[in-house]
Amino acid sequence: MNKTTQAICNDMEQLAEDAGALLAATAGVAGDHVGEARKRLASGLERIGEVYAAARGKAIHGTHAADVALRGNLYQVVGIGIVAGALFGFFLATQCPCRRD
Repeated sequence: MNKTTQAICNDMEQLAEDAGALLAATAGVAGDHVGEARKRLASGLERIGEVYAAARGKAIHGTHAADVALRGNLYQVVGIGIVAGALFGFFLATQCPCRRD
């Protein structure tokens, strides 16, 4: 896994632990335990929001770069698509049971 995916997994695990601690703290006792658990939960949600924003920014940047590359090389992309389709059709046609004698 890359760093971003690992960070998301770690934050999700921490958030689940914090939510469990909040539930346990509010089940029978109110006071300092509830405040502590809520602070940890809010901190976890903030970290997840930051990681999500960073991952979303990288994804948007990657799609923009791919769009620019495709628009700059349109004829090559179309040519590759036609060749790939022709090869796929050829291999599919050679495997067709209706052509066997």
